[in-house]
Amino acid sequence: MRVLVAIILVFIGSAALADSTGEQRPDNRAPTAIDVISGLYAFSRFQHGLLESTDLKGNAEVKNLAVLRAEEAAKRDKTLKDIQEAIGAEPRIGKTAASAGLAEPDSSDGPAYVRTFYAAQIPEYQSTIALLERYLKAPDNAALAVFARGQLPLLRSQIKDAERTMADK
Repeated sequence: MRVLVAIILVFIGSAALADSTGEQRPDNRAPTAIDVISGLYAFSRFQHGLLESTDLKGNAEVKNLAVLRAEEAAKRDKTLKDIQEAIGAEPRIGKTAASAGLAEPDSSDGPAYVRTFYAAQIPEYQSTIALLERYLKAPDNAALAVFARGQLPLLRSQIKDAERTMADK
């Protein structure tokens, strides 16, 4: 039951993230460079939140994966910072509650936590991939477009890994 509640909270948090990243634009315009940078920073915060969550409850498998994803997020953020400075953009950084359900102390532990850990990632990856795909339809910055094209295969591979692992758990 708690896993179901955690998954529902993740979906609610994902909808809030989509609103804050500009993915759901009322006028159906493609997201701007600022929207994409903001969305990718939010995704990085989510990945760092997973790492913090695994410190509280995770086993070696999820801790190692969370460390790897946090390191990738740090590298992505460094490149994004360079692009952001080059275009003079100031991203909108808001709070995201997407990983809050994982960090909250409850009795979810062991295999239940591992399932929740992987389940939380899938909507975040889907949202980020969709944002990059929409941006690439009409990019407004060449450097960010190149970066986004490079990130898409990596993100798609990682979501497939998370989905396969969820199916196995």
